[in-house]
Amino acid sequence: MRSDAVTKGLTRAPHRSLFYSMGLTDKEIALPKIGVVNSYNELVPGHIHLKELVEEVKAGIYMSGGVPMEFNTIAICDGIAMGHEGMNNSLPTREIIADSIEATAYAMPFDALVFMPSCDKVVPGMLMAAMRLNLPSIFVSGGPMLAGKFQGKKIGISDLFEYVGKVQNKEMTLEELNEAEHEVCKTCGSCSGMYTANTMNCLTEALGIALPGNGTIPSVYSERKRLAKETGMQIMELLKRDIKARDILNRDSLYNSVVVDMALGGSTNTTLHIPAIAYEGGISLDLNVFDEISKKTKQIIKLSPASSIFIEDFNEAGGVSAVLNVLKKYNLLKSNNTVSLRNILEVAENGGVLDKDVIRDFSNPYFTSGGISILKGNLAPKGAVVKSGAVHPSMLVHKGTAKVFNCEESATEAILGGNIEKGDVIVIKYEGPKGGPGMREMLSPTGALSGMGLDMYCALITDGRFSGGSRGAAIGHISPEALDGGLIAYVKDGDYIEIDIPNKKLELLVSNEEIEERKKNMSILEKNVKNRMLQKYMKLVSDASEGAVMK
Repeated sequence: MRSDAVTKGLTRAPHRSLFYSMGLTDKEIALPKIGVVNSYNELVPGHIHLKELVEEVKAGIYMSGGVPMEFNTIAICDGIAMGHEGMNNSLPTREIIADSIEATAYAMPFDALVFMPSCDKVVPGMLMAAMRLNLPSIFVSGGPMLAGKFQGKKIGISDLFEYVGKVQNKEMTLEELNEAEHEVCKTCGSCSGMYTANTMNCLTEALGIALPGNGTIPSVYSERKRLAKETGMQIMELLKRDIKARDILNRDSLYNSVVVDMALGGSTNTTLHIPAIAYEGGISLDLNVFDEISKKTKQIIKLSPASSIFIEDFNEAGGVSAVLNVLKKYNLLKSNNTVSLRNILEVAENGGVLDKDVIRDFSNPYFTSGGISILKGNLAPKGAVVKSGAVHPSMLVHKGTAKVFNCEESATEAILGGNIEKGDVIVIKYEGPKGGPGMREMLSPTGALSGMGLDMYCALITDGRFSGGSRGAAIGHISPEALDGGLIAYVKDGDYIEIDIPNKKLELLVSNEEIEERKKNMSILEKNVKNRMLQKYMKLVSDASEGAVMK
């Protein structure tokens, strides 16, 4: 066993003494050591209950002859970090999470690992670590929260961001907003719509690195506890058979994850995370793969924020296994092993659609291509990303005049201040991986646009990114970014911008001569960043089109 390096032999007497000091017996010291990577803290709704859930995982490990050894990594709440300087630090935590797990697992030679994420950057950060370490590995998340209820309908956290705009637009009172904010997050768990956290947790099933149900079983169901216990038991089977992370996480499983992502209409952040996971395994996976798969896949699920259907409804309709079942019928999945010790095609065969109003067939899709589209043009020669399945039909093709802002806050202020007119294209630059730095999410401005009733008339484009809670013609990840001299840096108020999502185009309608003149006369904004972690991040992070990985 890998852990023999610190438990066996004459020279390991000092090491064993330290295990004794922690209360381990001779028998336990001789058994396999299973690292349980817990992201519990008291900062994040999706993680606050992991202290209890981890005990179920450890019970499963003990029941199956292993010794669980728990350690923690960080997690932040993007909802709480949204709309202020805290969001600059969100995406960089993905790298910190991966690094901290890698360091710990080398320092303590575990025989296998159970990963317990829940929210946005923790899932991909842990997947990156699993790819680097290549040990027998399995994932179980904390599960989604249940939707809230307000004025007779289900609501999620993205609705609250939109309600701010409604209050400003005098369509809602402060008293109503106060009632809604008390009702929206009724339980612990990752936020209740198809936001980034739940998208990534669903994709752990598509990747085959988690047991069926991991992406959708609500956090407060007893079924989630049983899943955690079964996960603890299953890691021992993977260890026994020497099935390592890269036996599961490979080119075919990554391909399957993009297919499922397109069918789900998931968060655009997956176009950062899936390439980053691939990068850690030495696999090249760029935005062109998303574009190719989008052309042959159809969006068959449409969850909040694009509809009033939530993850709990998706779970009742059959969950990810049901989506896999539909995709298998149309020969869109590649054969690959999973941690259940069944091929992904077998998992798909055992799935079934229980509610055809929630999970549709290709004959009646929500969107005739994948839920995410990759746009290119002179504004984004390396690509830009939009959740096309959440765009109002009236905005799929749009030409409008630019209103330009150098940061998210000034754009949000202009929206709430009534300074945006129907037809405008809001341009937010200097929010990319380097320019932000940290590539902030833009749920505050997109939520304000929707709340002000402008999402059907205005587009928002940025070199930053969007929360999975954003909807409308919100186009992000523009590459190259402004700080790298991308054309978005030279857009001016009043410029015409053309958006054609069906034909995958994003163009600044300014002559080449004018663009060259601007490049001579306009300066790139300099960022004075005091945060030491972000200073390092700016120097090492790659373009968004490459997954914003550290190089």
